[in-house]
Amino acid sequence: MPPGDVGRDELSDKVGVNLRRLRTGRGLSLDGLARASGVSRSMLGQVELGQSAPTIKTLWRIAGALGVPFASLLADAAVRGPRKMPAAEARRLTSQDGTFTSRALFPAGAEPRVEFYELRLDPHAIEHAEPHAPGTQENLVVAQGTIELTVAGQAHRLGVGDAILFPADADHVYANAGARVAVMYLVMTYAGEAP
Repeated sequence: MPPGDVGRDELSDKVGVNLRRLRTGRGLSLDGLARASGVSRSMLGQVELGQSAPTIKTLWRIAGALGVPFASLLADAAVRGPRKMPAAEARRLTSQDGTFTSRALFPAGAEPRVEFYELRLDPHAIEHAEPHAPGTQENLVVAQGTIELTVAGQAHRLGVGDAILFPADADHVYANAGARVAVMYLVMTYAGEAP
């Protein structure tokens, strides 16, 4: 396994256990969750059984349909006290085409209302993010490069040090028109309480 990447089997098992717990805790059938998320029943079944590692987009759809923070699908047992998170052991998720990565900057055991991520977007790449649960907000700051963030059809150009707070319960698109990897830090805040 490459350094810093969660093993595919470990991630698949973790997501599967959490998905089943969250789905059944809400009294949803696989068919009901499939209708709400737009993810096929067969894919949801494979994810629950740990037979498939879902993409970032699929995880966002599932989390949105369940009305839970994204991290709830990746959570381990809670840990109290300070917790070092070495970069080499970080949980990273990658888009299907490999141009976008998201590294969680909060403990794997957390199910927070607030999540902190490092995002990397390859040169000339575009990442389409689907709307998150109602009331979700993102606060983004650019650390390297230049990006264009489009929220609900309105474009915002951001350079190093520029920050933006926006409602993430609308379609949003990250685009890197530059020749170097764009690095961003994102704080996502969910409305209401975590499950």
